[in-house]
Amino acid sequence: MTNELLIILSFIVIYGGVALFYRLFGKSGLLAFSIFATLVANIEVLLLVEAFGMEMTLGNVLFGSTFLITDILSENHSRKDANRAVLISTACSVLFIAVSQIWLLYTPAANDWASGAFHTIFSNSPRIICASLTVYLISQLVDVWLYHKWWEWCKRRFGDSRSGLWIRNNGSTMLSQLLNTSLFTFIAFSGVHSFSTMVDIFVSSYAIFLVTSLVDTPIVYLCRSIHEKGKDGIKNENF
Repeated sequence: MTNELLIILSFIVIYGGVALFYRLFGKSGLLAFSIFATLVANIEVLLLVEAFGMEMTLGNVLFGSTFLITDILSENHSRKDANRAVLISTACSVLFIAVSQIWLLYTPAANDWASGAFHTIFSNSPRIICASLTVYLISQLVDVWLYHKWWEWCKRRFGDSRSGLWIRNNGSTMLSQLLNTSLFTFIAFSGVHSFSTMVDIFVSSYAIFLVTSLVDTPIVYLCRSIHEKGKDGIKNENF
């Protein structure tokens, strides 16, 4: 299977997973998925592949899903819920960094076969993960702020709180993803990759984020429908 098909498959699995988790578990499902996506994307971003004629790091689809999640929480629940999901995901990632670095301090047994791979992956990940966490926290909080600013504009423009969902969804995500991609590429890969490779990573990453912004809009509409029909299970729960 080609890299292009695998990326398309990732879109289907990950974005479909967000909707399914919301359908089954409500806000708790979105929180769990946000934590999962943040942790796994921080590892996946270490992989550099070629697809659609460009060099790109993986993890972009997973990171994109976290912006989808905060948009769903903003739309269906509250700004506080969206920001809380961001802060909890960030805290879990900080804990993951600490634990993964402790793994590297152990002396492996004679029959160990995984230690070398762990060192290869996790000894290189602190800078990437720290850069990712810093940028993630900033861009996600900006995304939530922008979402509600666009929402205020939509209310004034259309005269109700339902109209203009696609505007606030895409407007907030596209701008915050531009910030996210710019900061992450510069912080994480300066001195690691050549400037031309960094440009490729920036262009390919933002291109994927633009696609995810457009693709996730139907998912936000779907999740709003789920919420309004009362099918998101424990939608009034607190997490």
